[in-house]
Amino acid sequence: MLLAFKNHLKEQFPETFEGKILLAVSGGVDSVVLANLCREIGLDISLAHCNFQLRGEESNEDEVFVTELADALEAEVYIEGFETEAYATKKKISIQMAARELRYNWFRELQETLQFDYVFTAHHVNDNLETVLINFIRGTGLEGLTGIPDVNEFVLRPLLPFTRKQIEDYARLQNLKWREDSSNDSVKYFRNKVRLEIIPKLLELNPQLLESFSKTRSHLQQSSQLVEDYISVLFPKIAKQEEYGYSFEVAKLQAIPSTKAVLYNLFRSFGFTEWEDVYGLLESQPGKIVYSKTHRLIRDRDKLLLTLLSPKKEKVYEIRENEEVVMLPIGTFHFETVDDFQKGDARTIYLDRDQIQYPLIVRKWEEGDYFYPFGMKGKKKLSKFFKDEKLSLPQKENCWLLCSHDKIVWVIGHRLDTRFAVKDETKQILRLSYTP
Repeated sequence: MLLAFKNHLKEQFPETFEGKILLAVSGGVDSVVLANLCREIGLDISLAHCNFQLRGEESNEDEVFVTELADALEAEVYIEGFETEAYATKKKISIQMAARELRYNWFRELQETLQFDYVFTAHHVNDNLETVLINFIRGTGLEGLTGIPDVNEFVLRPLLPFTRKQIEDYARLQNLKWREDSSNDSVKYFRNKVRLEIIPKLLELNPQLLESFSKTRSHLQQSSQLVEDYISVLFPKIAKQEEYGYSFEVAKLQAIPSTKAVLYNLFRSFGFTEWEDVYGLLESQPGKIVYSKTHRLIRDRDKLLLTLLSPKKEKVYEIRENEEVVMLPIGTFHFETVDDFQKGDARTIYLDRDQIQYPLIVRKWEEGDYFYPFGMKGKKKLSKFFKDEKLSLPQKENCWLLCSHDKIVWVIGHRLDTRFAVKDETKQILRLSYTP
């Protein structure tokens, strides 16, 4: 196994031989074997152990074991204890999901702070089969059937080609010691049910199940890559980048063969799960919205609009007198006193300086706001102005105002308020340009 492991790394991850590696070690046979293999082939490793404090003294004994293992391997070791149950309760997630989040957040912190090139975990082919079966039982797409990725950002899983039997045989051959996790025998966890009850039945039907699974996974990975390549070519042809996100013409989406499959692969990375609702947007009335945890899809007149979910409370910014260049998160404002004015545009306006009271306020519009649109008579509610201008919902939501006290000076990028426009009696002209 040592030679097979070394050859696998040389073929798939040759850069790891020169890298600084953080190795996740639970104390179980998988991670102990991985640590031993990495040391045997001369990799620069440090160990990282999470104490989730879920099994009382057994968890503490695991921590001691990993510390002793690090000494034996002459490797640095990092230990972190977590209040896993409290975290799970706070986040309203399962214990296993809480442990996963805590573990990988800590790995990322160590990787960034101590500049590790890679994090190794000891997942193997049996783990992968369990993951695929769990995904299949719960419902998944093609990506869920490809299982655990060999590489995911900074995390590498170099034992994925090897079975649990190969790992245990190597451990016994090398007389390695490891810890047994008593929770692995409990069927109260869904993964353990799959491991202990379902997979043995499948092995009875096909003793070569793991080999068949590995071949099938390889085929599915190739198909998945083909889909990704297709979507990467298609995306720039049908997606138009907007200030608020992306827009997609409904007619173009409907004209694409296998429209539902395209929609699924276009939007799954944005967290959407209610796929029948997503598909229904193509036939729905304007205004229909489908949400994910991070994004939303909006049916506009003839488009689908993809936007990030906005924070609940928007910030308010101040601009002080005599500032010539003001850089804000939404863009840059340039102020300049000029002798004459030209025709303005969407991003440049000319103001009567004497009409302005500082500090100027930059804020999002609110229901009930009104102004006196330049070129029109009388005042107008912004909601009516937006409707007349045929702005989409994201355009309305991303509309910012420049205000002088409680008066709107400029609906930024759209229309100046006539009360602040240059007139015949204006003595000082202020040119204001805005770059988003």
